[in-house]
Amino acid sequence: MSLIPAFEIGVWNAWIFMVIFIIQMFVVMFVDKKTWGKSHIPIQAKRNRYEKQVGIFANFFWLIAMLYSIFLPLKLNTIWFYAGFIVFIIGLFIFIRATYDFITTKPNKIIKTGVYKISRHPMYFATFIIAISVSIVSLSWLFLLLSIIMMFFFQKEALIEERYCLEIFGEGYRNYIQYTSRWIGLPKS
Repeated sequence: MSLIPAFEIGVWNAWIFMVIFIIQMFVVMFVDKKTWGKSHIPIQAKRNRYEKQVGIFANFFWLIAMLYSIFLPLKLNTIWFYAGFIVFIIGLFIFIRATYDFITTKPNKIIKTGVYKISRHPMYFATFIIAISVSIVSLSWLFLLLSIIMMFFFQKEALIEERYCLEIFGEGYRNYIQYTSRWIGLPKS
């Protein structure tokens, strides 16, 4: 692993792993307007100035990671590539299942099916796992750093979402919190 970040144009770059986020965005966008609308924290969540800045920084670092992935070469045919690919498949499975659960749950309902049984924020968690996998398949310390920074902001966003869901769903969401881990874990009994 070099201290100078890798930066080259090529087909076999990390964008291949990151394109899943663009695909998911279009799938959610085209399912219906209500599904697209519930995919963002609404204005009614009443963010304070700090929370608005958190949202801006979260999106900024996600965008930087997406752009850098275009120029980040994969370390093909190495143990790092295969290890990272396995991590990617795990993250991809969680991400696809979370997207399916999200799309198939009616708006104004708490999502409690599929991976939402073991994580209140499986999309954030899967995004982090996929970003870590990109760090591994490319052996990039810079992408690892971006992944950690993104997770810091995802944590803040998750807290904002939970506060909003408590306001909207009340006791139902409070019960969900009591029995479901924020990131990943077996359902609490």
